[in-house]
Amino acid sequence: MTMRRAIIVFGVLAALNAAAYLLPVRWDMTDDKHYSLSKASKALLRQSDAPIEVTLLLEGDLNAGFRRLKKATEETIAEMNVFGDVRCTMYDVQSFSKDSLAALGLRPIVIHEREQNGKTAQTTVYPYAIMSYKGRKAVVTLLKNTRGLSGEENLNASIEQLEFAFMEALHLLQQTETPRVAILEGHGEPDEAHTYDLMSALSKYFQVDRGRLASNDGMSATASLNDELIDVHILDGYKALIVLNPQTAFSEQERFVIDQYIMRGGAVLWALNGVRFSETVLQSEGFTPILPLELGLTDMLFRYGVRVNPALVQDVQCLPIPVNVSSDPSQPNLQPMPWTYAPLLLTSQGSPITKNMGQVMSTFVSPIDAVGGEDGIEKRVLLATSTASRVTATPGEVDLNDLNPDMAAFQYQYVPVAVSMEGVFPSAFAHRMIPEGIESDEPIRKTSAKTRQVVIGSGSILLNETQKGQVLPMGYDRYSGMQFSNRDFAANAMLWLTDSEGLISLREKSIALRLLNDKRAHEERQQVQAISTILPVAILAIIGGIVFVIRKRKYVKGER
Repeated sequence: MTMRRAIIVFGVLAALNAAAYLLPVRWDMTDDKHYSLSKASKALLRQSDAPIEVTLLLEGDLNAGFRRLKKATEETIAEMNVFGDVRCTMYDVQSFSKDSLAALGLRPIVIHEREQNGKTAQTTVYPYAIMSYKGRKAVVTLLKNTRGLSGEENLNASIEQLEFAFMEALHLLQQTETPRVAILEGHGEPDEAHTYDLMSALSKYFQVDRGRLASNDGMSATASLNDELIDVHILDGYKALIVLNPQTAFSEQERFVIDQYIMRGGAVLWALNGVRFSETVLQSEGFTPILPLELGLTDMLFRYGVRVNPALVQDVQCLPIPVNVSSDPSQPNLQPMPWTYAPLLLTSQGSPITKNMGQVMSTFVSPIDAVGGEDGIEKRVLLATSTASRVTATPGEVDLNDLNPDMAAFQYQYVPVAVSMEGVFPSAFAHRMIPEGIESDEPIRKTSAKTRQVVIGSGSILLNETQKGQVLPMGYDRYSGMQFSNRDFAANAMLWLTDSEGLISLREKSIALRLLNDKRAHEERQQVQAISTILPVAILAIIGGIVFVIRKRKYVKGER
C-alpha cells in the first residue's frame, strides 16, 4: 500500500512537472508587479514576426547601482522573451570603437566614486542597448538622468521606465507608416527657427507638417481662408494638431473645422497665452503693458473643460536674467537677478506625460482653471508653479525694474499652467449653424469620440531660442547654462495624445525605492556584522545542545 501511494505521488509530480514545462504559468508575487509586462507590451511582442536582437552594452566594472540596473534590464529582456523571440547579447564596450559608438549617438557616462581608502575612482559606463528588428536598429537609453534627483532616485526611475523604453523602441521598429501631426499657422505663430527643436524632437515619432487651413486636401502655407470653401475633413489625415502661441484671432470657419476634427476623435495640443505683451518693447523700454489676448477660443475651451485666464503668474522659483548693476554706463556690470515672470514649473508624478521628469522652463505663463467638474472628462494637472506664487491680472504691466517684489504677495501655491483632458467632449457648435465658407455634406457632430487634449498656458514652453543664428535646444537657459525638461515634455505630450496602443501608460509604472539609511548603516556597521556573524552560530549551538540533551535522556531511559 505504501509503495502504491509512492508511485501515485511520483506520477502526479511528474505530470505536474510536464504540464509546467509545456504550459508555463507565471505568477508575479511582488507588490509593484516588478516582473510583469503590460497587456500592450505583450501584444506588441506577440505581433513580431521576426527575431528581436538586443545588444546590451552595460558591461564592465560597474558599481552596485549600475549592477542593479543591469540586473533589472536582463530581467526585463527575459520577460520579453516569454512573449516574443527576443535574443540578448552582451558586449563589453571595449569591443567597439569609440567612432562606431559615437556614430550611433552613444555618449558615455563618467562616474566618480570615493573608495574606502579616500581615493576617487573614475568609471566610464555606456548605459545603452541596441535593438534590431528586420534589419532596422534603435538605441534604447537605459539611464534617465533627471536634474534634481539623487543618483539612487535616478537609477530607480530608470528601472521603472525600462519596459517603456524597450517597447517604445520596438514600436518604432515595427512601424510601416509614420503618423502625421500638424502645426497650425496663419495667426502670427512663431517661425520655423523658434520651433526647430520641437519639430526635431517630434520627427523621431511623426511626420510634422506646418501650414494654414486651406481648401485643398492638406495643410497649405499660402492659401487664404477667403479664397474658397474649406473642407471640414481637411485635418482627418493627422493624428494630432498643435496650436502653438497664436497672436491673432481664429475665424469662425477655423474654429468649426478644429471643433469637428475633435468630434471625430482628433487630438489637439493647445499652447496659448492668455495675455498680449511685447518682448521687444520690454527690452527697449524696460516695461510693457499686458492686456487680454482675444483669440476667439475661450468659448470652445470652456466647453471642453478648461479656461486659460487673461493673467500672468509670477513665482519665486524662477530663472535669473542678467541685469546691469553698474552706475557707470561705460563699465557695465551684469549680475544674475531672479526674474519671477520666468517660473521653473513643477511636474506632476500622477501623469504618464510628466512622471519622473525634472522642472520645465517657461516665460510669461498664464494660469489655467478646470471647469465643468461633472462633465465626466478626466483632467490632470501636468505643470504647476511652486509654493510661493502670485497672479498678475490684466490690464497691467511688466516692469524690468520690478526685480525685488514684495514676497508677502506670493501667497498662491501650485497654480496649474498645463492640464491634460481625456474623455468625450461636447461640441462648441452643438446648437449652431454650420458657418458660411465650410464645405460639409454631413450634420454637425454634437459629441466627440473618446479623445484627448492638452492645454498649456504659454507657448514659450515648446519654443527654442536662437543665438547668433544658431538654434539652442528647447528648455536650455543660455544665461545659467542649465538644460530643463521641455523637450521630454513636448515629446511625451504628443505621444500621449496619439497613443492608441496604450504604450505611454507604461511610464506610470512605479517601483518602490527602498534605500538604506547611510548614516545608521555606517554607525551600526560593527553591531550588525557581529549580530549577523555570531547569532547564526549561537542558534545552531542552542539547537544542537537541545538535540543532545533530548537524545541523552532518551537513551538513558532506554538503558534503564
